[in-house]
Amino acid sequence: MTKILGKKRVEIWRKAFRVDPVPALLASGNPAIEYFTRRDLLGEKVAPIETLWDLPCVERILRKQQRDGSWKYHGGSARIRSGEDYNQIETYRMLGELVEKYGLNRRHPQIRKAAEFLFRCQTAGGDFRGIYGPLYSPNYTAGIMELLIKAGYGDDPRIEKGFSWLLSMRQDDGGWAIPMRTVRASYKTSVVSGAAIEPDRTRSFSHLATGVVLRAFAAHPVYKRLREARHAGALLASRFFKRDPYPDRGTPEYWGRVSYPFWFTDIVSALDSLSRRGFSKNNTQIARALDWLKDRQDSNGLFRLKLLRGKDKDLICWVCLAVCRVFKRLV
Repeated sequence: MTKILGKKRVEIWRKAFRVDPVPALLASGNPAIEYFTRRDLLGEKVAPIETLWDLPCVERILRKQQRDGSWKYHGGSARIRSGEDYNQIETYRMLGELVEKYGLNRRHPQIRKAAEFLFRCQTAGGDFRGIYGPLYSPNYTAGIMELLIKAGYGDDPRIEKGFSWLLSMRQDDGGWAIPMRTVRASYKTSVVSGAAIEPDRTRSFSHLATGVVLRAFAAHPVYKRLREARHAGALLASRFFKRDPYPDRGTPEYWGRVSYPFWFTDIVSALDSLSRRGFSKNNTQIARALDWLKDRQDSNGLFRLKLLRGKDKDLICWVCLAVCRVFKRLV
């Protein structure tokens, strides 16, 4: 009976699309995409996740890890950030590739080294500092926390400290914003000043920042249930396809500019967080977003979206996989 019900449930969400996207994912030729399609979308029994850790693409990334656990950022300006701070953002990016695409976690020694490098970037207050120089960064703090949680550090007290910091940094409306933007400070001037900037809490939340912060809450089995996360999720959904009050990725078109692993806030990353948090398609904004995605599906089952970040030739399939996970939870 369970097996029959499971098949029926998969069938329903796949029929929500104009074209069933699963065959395109299975035919992608990428063993990791096929693995997650079978495990997450079809509910099939698959080999242990460690089978993906030996793929050549994983080995190429791991070979470039430095002795301190970081990955080196090539380029950048010493006037804006130190070498370690640039390496922090590159380590965040590489950890995303390894955790999101290949399922590496803290059982792998190099993930443990990367995690400890990132934890060394955490301040006594709980935030991860350096990517914006001396400035507070709720979005990068939460982005790093999201990956560490998915890598198995959800019960680490340093993650709990990070959540306490995030909850203390909300705007008066319950969302988040990049502090320097709330006081209309320029990025370069603020970063090279050497001092943190306190936010103007009375100003509106930013959906760019709030969407990234919610990814950390959505990834955690306990913190995703907080009413503060529920309230912030409702704020995020209310802003779908609208302009952000702040200049970073501020125009509505950025909702349709997507990446995987998730980086900024876009319609797919936002729906992913909200669906993990327990929101449903009964929310009119979520229903609108699902219809928007369906309208952008091609005849091959994949989606016509503006793809950002990275040179992965399979990025369109990774985004499709993320969309399918959202539909399976919501439909």
